Amino acid sequence: MATSSSASSARIADALRDRILSGALGPGTRIFQEEIAEEFGVSRIPIRESLRILESAGLVTIVASSGAWVASMNLAELQESYLIRERLEPLLLGLAVPLHSPESLTRLGELAAEANAADSVEQFLDLDRKFHLATFEGPSADNLRSMVDRLWNSTQHYRRAFMELIWDSGLRETRMEHDLLVKAISDRDVRSAEELMAVHIRRTRLALEHHPEVFTTA
Repeated sequence: MATSSSASSARIADALRDRILSGALGPGTRIFQEEIAEEFGVSRIPIRESLRILESAGLVTIVASSGAWVASMNLAELQESYLIRERLEPLLLGLAVPLHSPESLTRLGELAAEANAADSVEQFLDLDRKFHLATFEGPSADNLRSMVDRLWNSTQHYRRAFMELIWDSGLRETRMEHDLLVKAISDRDVRSAEELMAVHIRRTRLALEHHPEVFTTA
């Protein structure tokens, strides 16, 4: 029975995760347990567990005796998250660079090319996320990887809102940085890869600071 409940919790968490990351459930949206339970045909027990899974992933905020909401951020919180990313992601990337195989390097190049050729915000966001998370594959650094994943999750909505604002002006610098990252990783140049990743994140953080409207459009 416990196994069945755990499987249901994981399945529901995956479904809600997809809705949150896709923007179908926006920041601050309340999640009503009874509605989710009815939709999936389960009791509220696996719903509560699925919400705890999503909370640990940075996607949901649970308030005791009140309920659950899709996690949201203000400008200061987003800035802090990006500052943390500027430190953590280069560290994780530096550990990963020596471990990439010829196959994983080929895949990185393919993902970068696909992201650079994306013709919609949603397609770009999906491929950009896959590309960046693939750069980190390899090292046995579960705690660090978990922190990085959580930061990506919690900032997803604001990246989408920002991309929608700037999409028509083009992504020349972003595409160039993707290509430079692939080259640095392929060259096993840890220092350059780390520096490029930090600059890539920092540039987005500074740009977001000039677009407070993402907190009303996200």
